[in-house]
Amino acid sequence: MPDQVVAQNSQNGASIGGSVAPGFEPVEAAFRANFAERGEVGASLCVTRRGQTVVDLWGGLADPKSGRAWSRDTIGVVFSCTKAATALCAHMLADQGRLDLHAPVSRLWPEFAQNGKQDTTAAMMLAHTSPVPHLREPVPPGGYADWEYMAGRVAAEPAWWVPGTRQGYHGVTFAWTVGAMVRLAAGEPLSAYFARSVAGPLGLDFHIGLPEGEEPRVAPMIAADPSEANLQSRFLADVMGDPNSLPHLFLMNNGRADFNSRAIHAAEIGSANGVTNARGLAGLYAPLAQGGGGLLRPQTVLDMARVCAATFDDATLRQPMRFGLGFMARIDTRPTGGDSLLIGEQAFGHVGMGGSVGFADPAAGLSFGYTMNRMGTGILLNARGQSLVDATYACLGS
Repeated sequence: MPDQVVAQNSQNGASIGGSVAPGFEPVEAAFRANFAERGEVGASLCVTRRGQTVVDLWGGLADPKSGRAWSRDTIGVVFSCTKAATALCAHMLADQGRLDLHAPVSRLWPEFAQNGKQDTTAAMMLAHTSPVPHLREPVPPGGYADWEYMAGRVAAEPAWWVPGTRQGYHGVTFAWTVGAMVRLAAGEPLSAYFARSVAGPLGLDFHIGLPEGEEPRVAPMIAADPSEANLQSRFLADVMGDPNSLPHLFLMNNGRADFNSRAIHAAEIGSANGVTNARGLAGLYAPLAQGGGGLLRPQTVLDMARVCAATFDDATLRQPMRFGLGFMARIDTRPTGGDSLLIGEQAFGHVGMGGSVGFADPAAGLSFGYTMNRMGTGILLNARGQSLVDATYACLGS
């Protein structure tokens, strides 16, 4: 499909570029509606079906301050969508016999086996039941960008619970739990292994540790509007009410990390600082939507999709959550007023703070990626991302 300008949104002047296969026009309409009705500023969207790209759209402004348009090759921080890239590396190493997901991690990382964490496995780290969901003591300025410092802090942190007995989202520490296991098993930094073994072979414009020469293409993230927040959520109640709570520490104990800074873009934070666009996210999941696509054994993909940890009250996010080994599964909290990720029953993927999302649905042969620069509030998907997911499934008859 040749790229073409497919729409011009007169409500806010957002230019939309890209291409849509016949039958997926409603997805384009939903993408346009986000600019007209839901305050989208700049965004990208990509969908593949059985290995073929059926939607590839981008539009709006990458940088409202300068007026720079969002182009085909604009990239941005996708926050926790990065966890999927890190988890994929761990599964690839496991398939190669270089990482035993179910053995005590102390076999590779002896320093971690202290302060009640000695029985932790890599599988627990992937499933967010490892006992290091965050750090209790303050992270100093610049801490997140210092791999050795953060890995040492995570290794020394006393267990928050007996390994494997509670689920608590490892919102940032995933970078130095799973990320450390990848680094030790691969014999090289996660960023290098991912670039060489995943992004390179798949032709992905996806970076964990962004080269300086790519910085001009980055769309700065725009903070969420606090007025949109659900002030009744248990997560925000803990953040605002208890400075010693896990939700508060997760959100606030960050060493004042600026995810629009060059220092954070350049660092290796395999939980939070991936820089890509929708094409990169959909491309990451495309092999997984087709049984592994040569990266993984088909059985491994089935194992990745299988829910292995679920709770009504995630210790960090304070709402129901369901996880496979490194990936989020469908979660519908609408009856209780929480945040949801409404994807196929056999789909698996990951959201990023603010509303980006990528996932694979092997049952539908589908991969999906959505990125944006204006962040939304909440923990999982907001109305912008969910409307695009809904429109995509509707085009498939779901």
